[in-house]
Amino acid sequence: MLTISRTLSLPESELVERFLRADGPGGQHVNRTESAVELRFDVARSPSLPDEVRARLLARRDRRLTDDGVLVIQARRFRDQARNRDDARERLAEIVRGALTAPKKRVATRPTRASKERRLAGKQQRGRIKQNRSRKPDLE
Repeated sequence: MLTISRTLSLPESELVERFLRADGPGGQHVNRTESAVELRFDVARSPSLPDEVRARLLARRDRRLTDDGVLVIQARRFRDQARNRDDARERLAEIVRGALTAPKKRVATRPTRASKERRLAGKQQRGRIKQNRSRKPDLE
């Protein structure tokens, strides 16, 4: 059971772990052990997730999310399998925690008069600089 919050937890049956060989340092040992972890969680078909959390997770433009709605997390930061496994689970929990709260609605505001004037003054200054560049120097 992966605990996300006090009200939400994911059962082990919904998490699919695959162990594979990691790249990177470790000498010949890295060629023999499967220390990297690939954790898959089917967001689209998970009965544990509330509908609004599922919608927020699927709406994210995340490269770890497949077209079928499966979230794939690869953990290979550590040299032993247990720590990579914990790392992958913690990263999954963080992603789901981020989708628990709805994002704040943006309140539309208008630029102030002073900010408009500053913007226009800056544009005029820039125009004068460019105009001075194009003028031919007086040769007397």
